[in-house]
Amino acid sequence: MENKFKYSLDNKRYHTWNYHLQTLFGEKVFKVALNGGFTCPNLDGTKGIGGCTYCLSGSGDFAGNPAMDVVSQFEEVKTRMHKKWHEAKYIPYFQANTNTYAPARVLRQKFEPVLALPGVVGLAVATRADCLSEEVLDYLSELNERTYLMVELGLQTVFDETGERINRCHTYAEFLKGYEKLVKRDIRTCVHLILGLPGETREMMTESAKAVARLKPACVKLHLLHILKGTKIAEQYGRGEFETLTLSEYVNIVVDCLEYFSEETVIQRLTGDGGRDSLIAPLWSLKKFVVLNEIDKEMVRRDTYQGIRFGELW
Repeated sequence: MENKFKYSLDNKRYHTWNYHLQTLFGEKVFKVALNGGFTCPNLDGTKGIGGCTYCLSGSGDFAGNPAMDVVSQFEEVKTRMHKKWHEAKYIPYFQANTNTYAPARVLRQKFEPVLALPGVVGLAVATRADCLSEEVLDYLSELNERTYLMVELGLQTVFDETGERINRCHTYAEFLKGYEKLVKRDIRTCVHLILGLPGETREMMTESAKAVARLKPACVKLHLLHILKGTKIAEQYGRGEFETLTLSEYVNIVVDCLEYFSEETVIQRLTGDGGRDSLIAPLWSLKKFVVLNEIDKEMVRRDTYQGIRFGELW
């Protein structure tokens, strides 16, 4: 079937991150994942302890080594990434833990050195919506005026009962307050959702996608729940408290979600990367390109596109 989706360079039926960056910068751009040495309020006791139940190493498994300074991390990760893409520009991505959970002066010490490096065209900052103080928002606004800035918010689900189960330690209402603060300052925002969280049905996952779609964020990331060794959720899974999604279930839920996001919302990710040595389940997720191909095939089978049901949300 002919692909009529306009935000596509490679016959995808959704608005890819690659399309967005290639169109904006005119060349390949990739993220360089870093660990700024931050913590989280649900790790240090401010709101909770232990972190989110699925989290290992602050959700920065592929970020740099926190024992190194951020510039050294950048150079090391960049070199590794260049084995796949030889020519490219860079967006440093402060990925691990909550990267606005510190005074603005500390953020400056972390962010500014990598922003000054050759070939850097922007900055991505992963954080929580309840960790956006006014002084931090002022600094983010300043950054937004002089570079391409993307603030990534880990929502995961709009259902607070699930949030409590995974020890998220903030509510959906708190998320909305933080999100609106960023929107009012015209700061691009990427919202993260996790599909397959314990106790959630296909309908619940789709409802989370619908709620986020109504916000019309700049970007969305859809993650598959990975069960990783050493996490609280691995203990729950080992006790048989829930099951992980099958490949077919995941593919169908992803396509359900894509149909509701505005075609202008960039889809940064449709699956996740679980380390081969740390992943317990689902093992089918190790074949990332198979997962992506199955999503493409299901969209063709349905003859559907991102945003085809966006208008139904109102």
